[in-house]
Amino acid sequence: MLRITELKLPLNHTDDDLNNAIMSLLSIDESQLLSFSLFKRGYDARKKKDIQLVYQLDVSLEQDVEDGILIKFEGSNSVKKSPNTDYHFVGHAENSFPTEGQQRPIVIGFGPCGILSALLLAQMGLKPIVIERGQDVRQRTKDTWGLWRKEKLNTESNVQFGEGGAGTFSDGKLYSQVKDKRFLSRKVLSEFVKSGAPEEIMYVSKPHIGTFKLVTMVEKMRAEIIALGGEVRFGERVESLLREDINEEQGKITGLTLASGNTLYSRHIILAIGHSARDTFSMLSKQGIYMEAKPFSIGYRIEHPQSVIDDARFGDNAGHPILGAADYKLVHHCKDGRSVYSFCMCPGGTVVAATSEEKRVVTNGMSQYSRNERNANSAIVVGIDPEKDYPGNVLAGIDLQRDLESLAYELGGENYHAPAQLVGDFLENKASTVIGSVVPSYKPGIKLGDLSKALPEFAVNAIREAIPAFDRKIKGFAMADAILTGVETRTSSPICIRRDGNFQSMNTLGLFPAGEGAGYAGGILSAAIDGIKVAEAVAKDLLALETK
Repeated sequence: MLRITELKLPLNHTDDDLNNAIMSLLSIDESQLLSFSLFKRGYDARKKKDIQLVYQLDVSLEQDVEDGILIKFEGSNSVKKSPNTDYHFVGHAENSFPTEGQQRPIVIGFGPCGILSALLLAQMGLKPIVIERGQDVRQRTKDTWGLWRKEKLNTESNVQFGEGGAGTFSDGKLYSQVKDKRFLSRKVLSEFVKSGAPEEIMYVSKPHIGTFKLVTMVEKMRAEIIALGGEVRFGERVESLLREDINEEQGKITGLTLASGNTLYSRHIILAIGHSARDTFSMLSKQGIYMEAKPFSIGYRIEHPQSVIDDARFGDNAGHPILGAADYKLVHHCKDGRSVYSFCMCPGGTVVAATSEEKRVVTNGMSQYSRNERNANSAIVVGIDPEKDYPGNVLAGIDLQRDLESLAYELGGENYHAPAQLVGDFLENKASTVIGSVVPSYKPGIKLGDLSKALPEFAVNAIREAIPAFDRKIKGFAMADAILTGVETRTSSPICIRRDGNFQSMNTLGLFPAGEGAGYAGGILSAAIDGIKVAEAVAKDLLALETK
């Protein structure tokens, strides 16, 4: 089978056009083309009047014909032999575990990283125990709506904590920039499809699912983990790790204690806690687990009418069913050396309350699968550096986040409403008093005012410089009535829990830091891929122990 890449056709081409393009490229006739399948489909919208669909296809031919074409295209990237994208367990056969007397591995956290870690361990026969401080996804949804509709926060079950992780209440984006030579993303996506995700996520270039579909999916994956002998415990928070010293610099994990008072023993613990488990970061620091401060970003959410973004990106093709609601990705390098960029862009979505701590306000973005809400939103954030912007102890970034979130709570009226400002007023440095044509979507509500008070001066100045620059790329981006809502602080973890080449903590054997909270992922797909890698590392370590 051959893989064709970068095959471009007009947006409104026919099936015959695609057939003919394949035959023309390969110089074959219809009788030689046995079949083809879609591996990936994207689009090139740089020319709005001539939007092109871009295909990657797997083409089946007779072997002698295929051999001749491979010789003809030798050295070309456009036609090659199709790679094997099936997932293969590393280091052992499927279901070769457990061995007699083997301890069960523990997974802390049940977001995308924890789910895929636990699922893979279960598929290998390792019967993991999952500890999740939040609630199952159905109860968690009710708790989250309690904040959005009734201004009532549950600090243990919310946008950040609970089954599915922070990605559950998001756009459900399933694309990443991580290098994926082993096609682990295909393993993730295939598990999602098996659990109810639409088939199209296997081939569209920017797949997404949306919150409602994610809810059903994570339930089905949990059910498989349990059916394979795994266990998922909700409402259980880790109080401390059990760690034995090997020498002055190195220790090893032996188990953990829970806030409920129970103790679990295991020599293999995957730490997939997410970027908002601040109390857990503090506990790990006190227990001597090696970690470092890392860069993250702070800013606001911005909302425009989705129609403005569609027109700017697609022109007369706006509304085409293949293109859907338009997204964007923007970066501006400021005169002072700062960088401002769009983050977690949610076409046809809403801005949501995402705090996990009392008397603090945090924003995030969310879309459903249909992406048919009135507004588009994204975070507009400024990159910050620990050495320059929050020097001090390893947890100083968390202190900065908390200070900004507490300030946003005060500016919003101390009732979990968020401070907001019209873009035109923000650029002119004057407080907003009246909403314009863009109706803010943030629930439980917003309070208009002056958002320059919500962030450090360097961040405000950088965003003020960036918005007009973004307007030159997307016409209407700086429209006066667009809405800014504050604050966005949880773009990524402010902590990196360093690990060695075996995916284990630098100074604690048997502890496997993983995913976004540990600083090794940035979104659903990359977190899930990291979960697979860490689960494999656990299996390899167990095999190594067996041979000793």
